[in-house]
Amino acid sequence: MTASGTMLAGIRTFTSDVADGFMELTHSSFALLGLGVACVCITLAARPDLRDQGEEHLRTWLFERHVASVGSPIEPGAVDRATAANPKDLPREQAKVAFWLSKKYRVAPEPIAALVSEAYSIGSRTKLDPTLILAIMAIESSFNPFAQSSVGAQGLMQVMTRVHNDKYDDFGGNHAAFDPVTNMRVGVKVLQECIARAGSLEGGLRYYVGAANLPDDGGYATKVLSEHFRLRQVANGQNVSTTAVTPAPMPTAPKPAASPMLSTKVTTPAAADAPAPVPASAPATTIESEAPAQSSEKVALLGH
Repeated sequence: MTASGTMLAGIRTFTSDVADGFMELTHSSFALLGLGVACVCITLAARPDLRDQGEEHLRTWLFERHVASVGSPIEPGAVDRATAANPKDLPREQAKVAFWLSKKYRVAPEPIAALVSEAYSIGSRTKLDPTLILAIMAIESSFNPFAQSSVGAQGLMQVMTRVHNDKYDDFGGNHAAFDPVTNMRVGVKVLQECIARAGSLEGGLRYYVGAANLPDDGGYATKVLSEHFRLRQVANGQNVSTTAVTPAPMPTAPKPAASPMLSTKVTTPAAADAPAPVPASAPATTIESEAPAQSSEKVALLGH
């Protein structure tokens, strides 16, 4: 055999030995790995507490990795805090009102849909027209749930939180004034008290804006009732422009005599009937009488 043949035979032998050794080592390693996995499975089956701890550590590690990749805390339940609804899921009348308000006041239709739905729910319980409630929110805050006036009226319906703080006790405290739904419920309660005290809707609105003992309310009641009138037209299927300024017919009932009790708030006259934010208002602190609200206002109180 030549020298080159001997060298090639040696190389083949070396390569074969290395391959055989690698296969034996790999086989042994897989066998050890399988044995280890089997031991771990048996241990976890016998010790559920260790299995639970391991799962918890794994979930925590995966969550932390996800937070690190996103760059901010993860809250899968945050959607539950949002005041929003799909306007297409509302009844037809409510959906029309929601889309009209969304367009006029340049706010997203989803939160407006939630507010419209809540207004109709409150209206069915209080016998107030829901479009009246929505009209007050429109004039008071232009649907800004974080609005605050110079005298401290807050939220969608511009309730004087420091005056009516007791009304927020059932909702967790005064900070609930900035929860849209809570502010609506408290605002409607204040409105009911004002109407009962005045004996009429127009008088109640004067109390609500804090102008019961002033020569006039700066046109506040007219603005609210005009917007209410337009919303009723929208709800009834009429095509109403979002820039419409036609005033609503005013109630013919005589105004009640002014009460000697002073309002809780002195305000400047309300701003123009436009989607821009307007100075807010607040009702009186107490109700001296609980006279039932009159129903003569054709466009404001529910007749059904």
